[in-house]
Formats: sequence, structure tokens, C-alpha cells
Amino acid sequence: MKKNLKYQDFFKGSIDRIIKLQRQDGSITWFSNGVFDSWNHLESVMALNIFQYKKETSLGFNYLKDSQLSDGSWYGQLGSAVNIDANDGVFKGDETKAGKPIRDTNFSAYIATACWHDYLISQSTEFLEEMWPTIEKAITFVLNHQSVNGEIRWAAKDESAPHDDALITGCCSIYKSLICAINCASILKIKKEDWKKSLSMLGEAIKNRPHLFDRTWESKERFSMDWYYPILSGVISNKEAEDKLKEKWDTFVVKNIGCKCVSDQPWVTVAETAELAITLMKMGKEPDAKKMLSWADKWRDSNGAYWMGRQYEQDVFWPKEKPPWTSAAVILAYDSIFKISKASELFLQDGLRDSF
Repeated sequence: MKKNLKYQDFFKGSIDRIIKLQRQDGSITWFSNGVFDSWNHLESVMALNIFQYKKETSLGFNYLKDSQLSDGSWYGQLGSAVNIDANDGVFKGDETKAGKPIRDTNFSAYIATACWHDYLISQSTEFLEEMWPTIEKAITFVLNHQSVNGEIRWAAKDESAPHDDALITGCCSIYKSLICAINCASILKIKKEDWKKSLSMLGEAIKNRPHLFDRTWESKERFSMDWYYPILSGVISNKEAEDKLKEKWDTFVVKNIGCKCVSDQPWVTVAETAELAITLMKMGKEPDAKKMLSWADKWRDSNGAYWMGRQYEQDVFWPKEKPPWTSAAVILAYDSIFKISKASELFLQDGLRDSF
């Protein structure tokens, strides 16, 4: 309890930022009147859950339960479509100017991760029972977009999704969400052998068939998430993970600053830095994980919320925004490393729980 209170005080500004951006309907947007997607929304909900903000956590889950589409997905918008003001570095415009919403498979799958995270904290089968129809519909939507080769298309086939492709980072995240979904089913004594088969197919595709991914996206290898997500999600481990980590460490990691978002820009992002810290912890590199996380702490505002990123050559925050999911990513990393909550092993353990 003392440990929880210690970190709750440390993260007060981060939590306040998340709550400030939560709307009355429970949705948590990137910025005031900004874009929404269910993945980043749920990242923020999990951070609230770690510190037992029960009202706000419940609002967040209920919003997704109530807004789920009939096919199991949610509409979401791509943050990359938001313009940034060149003068002051803030997000320009509002959600109505962010382009048509899409139905992203990774965004939809993440509900299972958040629900499993809640179960690890609360041990509430009642909550899992309540959320099970939502989880099942979401995973059904996701797996309806899996090919016979194992990869999963990144978004529903409609006019809003310009690329017919599977993305390596998104599929790695889905892999982790599938594990969580199967674990939720196991707690409820529901057999999902077809989901296990899909999980195996997806893992095999990610590990051994890289040609199936990112076929229509230019220069995808420039993104750091494509580098560390196969490790973070548990698709690869041991020596293979060690080799992969070393392969691009100097490309993406800037000492004492953090992890770049893209290889060709002098720009570190706090969320990527936090996720890389979790990845290091997962690999048993606790001192390195703590060091990486300490670099992220340099990029807090005076109230304790985290800036999105730092352009280190110009020595400015860029964008000059503090999305709630940025602070949430740091909170989840702290939990993984310093064991704040009962869900601290969420991203550190990969296996399915014992079947009933």
C-alpha cells in the first residue's frame, strides 16, 4: 500500500492529465476535442486502473461496451492525420478535421488486453462475464481479417482504409491481445481452440514470414516500434530477441535522451521510450530498463504530465502536446519494473494460463 501511495503521488500530474481529457461519456481523446481511438483510450484506462480510479476506469470500459459496432469493431481516427501548427507545435484543428474514421483490427483487439489487466488487478470474474460479449465480438472482428497465411489485415476493408496490408507492429500487438483474450476465456471456462490456432498462425507469420507485412507502406523499417514490438509482444525471445535488440540499438536509442520514433529524425518519443523500457525488463535487463525509464522522466512538465516527444537537436518539445496515452505508457512501464500493482507482469509474461 505504501508503494502504491508513493507512486500515486509521483504520477498525480499524469493521472490528472488523463482525467482532464476524459469526456463525460467516458472516452479519452488525444487532446481536448481531439481524435479518438480505442487503443490509446484503453492504454489510459489501464493507467487509471493501476491506481484504482474506479469511477473513471468504469466509465472508460462502459464507453467501449456501449459504442462497439455490430461487427465487433470501433471507429477510430489516425493521429498521424492531425496537423501540427508549425509555429507553436500544438495539434491543429479538432476531431472533425482528422479524416474519416477507420475500423482498425489492432485498436479493436486491445480491449482483451485491458480486460485481462483488470482481472489481474481485481480478480473479478464478474467483470469478465460482463465484458465477455464485448471481447468475443471484438476478437471475432479481428480474426475475420486473418488470411490463410496467418497475418491480419490492419483495418476493415472500406473506403477509409487506404492500404490493403498487414502491419508488423499492429500484428504483434494483436498477438498479445489474443493471448489475453484466450486467458479471459479460460477464466470463464470457455474453450476457444480456434483462437489458439489463430494465435499460432499469427506468431508463425510474424517470426518466419516477414514478406507478408508492410507491403504497401514505404520505409516502414524506419519506425522503432517495428524493431522492438516482436520482443515486447512475446513473439520472439531468448537469443533471437538479443540479436534483434542489438541490431538497431544504435539506430534508435539516443543515450540519456530516449528512444526515437523514426530513425531519420532527431526526435525521441516518451511512449516509445517507456515501451522499450518494458521490453528490456522483459528480457531480464532490469538495470537497463530502469535507466531507460529515467530518461523519460526528463520530459515531464512542472505538474508531472509527460510531453509527447523531444526534438533534441533544436532542444524543444515536439509536438508541444501531452497526450494521455503518453503518460499512461510511462505508468505501465513503472508498474512493470517497480511492481506497483497486481498486474505488473502483464507485459512480462507471455504464456497462456493453464487450461481448465
